[in-house]
Amino acid sequence: MKNVLIAIVVLGLIAFLYYRNNPKVDFKEDTVDGIHFQKGNWQQALDLAKKENKVVFLDIYATWCGPCKQLKKYTFADKSAGDFFNTNFVNMALDGEQEEGAVLAQKFGIEAYPTLMFVTPEGELITKSPGFRTASDLINLGQQILDTRN
Repeated sequence: MKNVLIAIVVLGLIAFLYYRNNPKVDFKEDTVDGIHFQKGNWQQALDLAKKENKVVFLDIYATWCGPCKQLKKYTFADKSAGDFFNTNFVNMALDGEQEEGAVLAQKFGIEAYPTLMFVTPEGELITKSPGFRTASDLINLGQQILDTRN
């Protein structure tokens, strides 16, 4: 009986950790307070960046990727990240294994998901950063990009 209880607790812990690290997300939907991603194509994002004199923040993700899901669920949904990125950047998120996202992943040499990039309105890469980031860490990275552009 004791072994059964231990097995149940261990399995419960494994399930909890799995679902915590792989939350269910809809990559096409934005939260109200978080970062709002453009719904058009890459060229439209570049055109908007030119018009607004902003840098493009590009998230290349994969739908099966745990850290990508965590970014979407927690970091991109954060109000402070939303306030900062919606004000200072044109935001775009693309699946690196589908259509336009796959083309850009190849163009920019993406080797891991997620990869967060900052791109000029002319389409030139400023910097790329693979992996998960907290909201405050992402804001700090964005601020560094703004500081170097001014």
